[in-house]
Amino acid sequence: MKKVKKVKDKVNDGQDDDPWWWLVQEGIRPSFLCISLFALLVRVSVGLHPYSGARTPPKFGDYEAQRHWMEITLNLPPKDWYRNSSVNDLSYWGLDYPPLTAYQSYVHGVFLKTFDPDSVALFTSRGYESYLGKLLMRWTVLCSDVLIFFPAVLYFVLVYRSMRFGMGQNGDVAWHIAMILLNPCLILIDHGHFQYNCISLGLTIAAIAAALSQKDLVASVLYCLALNHKQMSAYFAPAFFGYLLGKCLRKKNPLLEVTKLGLMVIGTFAVVWWPYLQSKDAAFAVLSRLAPFERGIYEDYVANFWCTSSVLVKWKKLYSTQSLRIFSLAATLITCLPSMVQQILAPSSKGFLYALLNTSFSFYLFSFQ
Repeated sequence: MKKVKKVKDKVNDGQDDDPWWWLVQEGIRPSFLCISLFALLVRVSVGLHPYSGARTPPKFGDYEAQRHWMEITLNLPPKDWYRNSSVNDLSYWGLDYPPLTAYQSYVHGVFLKTFDPDSVALFTSRGYESYLGKLLMRWTVLCSDVLIFFPAVLYFVLVYRSMRFGMGQNGDVAWHIAMILLNPCLILIDHGHFQYNCISLGLTIAAIAAALSQKDLVASVLYCLALNHKQMSAYFAPAFFGYLLGKCLRKKNPLLEVTKLGLMVIGTFAVVWWPYLQSKDAAFAVLSRLAPFERGIYEDYVANFWCTSSVLVKWKKLYSTQSLRIFSLAATLITCLPSMVQQILAPSSKGFLYALLNTSFSFYLFSFQ
């Protein structure tokens, strides 16, 4: 018995000396705080390095795209943000994301104008690459991450932890937090190339957490905001639609529940799109920028099904853009439909998470662009 006790003491002593073991035993919030600080350090470190297109005319890379959107939204009325004109040449980094991205650019543009007005001056700021301007832009990305993505991740982890199928040990919680916050793709794209995917992904993660915690109306609003920030959020639309509709159909008054969800969706879109609902031309101007079919079914650096299989089948040469749009739509719907239908027929929290995975893969592999 004494030998067994000594062995246990040695094991415990070894665990007490291990900072990771100590961290995970403290609970979710301390783990999240420590991992978040490290994740912030990684993001700042990435931001210290160069980015593609720097000092390379005529378009100057990703930094110039985001800076130009701030310039346009700050100096022109909303009705002119998506319309080609003498003051807004859409061939030069024209806005091609939904209105919420434009509003975000406006807010960040106000921030840049406060400290470096030359960086967002109309026309004269093209190709403007001052150290201060880049530093301010880095801060807008970092603040967006901290204010939206990080809280959403904490919300999701807390909800996921409470589910029966969730993580069993605190160590699992810490690893899951690290996997999300230290995702190299998100860090490199956002903090290496001045992108704001953290906003749309943060809203999506928060919507998932709200749906799992039975806050369906909140989930609808959050997901609609994600859709209105970046159209890539549509990857998850079939899963959300199937899960929320399936839950509504199983309640006492399904028609009322579906109506409430519908009103929340319509209301959210109406608020975001209000400046463009005044005329058909304004609305279609935005829509035409969100679906750039003229670029073709894939671009050279997009490793989806169409790009990969083009080694054997020359899709762009054999078929018209209209035909490829139909092929793409059919392939995407066929591959994501089973998950959506399954959730309508038998909605469950675990099934919802699998549906999110399946539908996102379907869109990534087969959708147009």
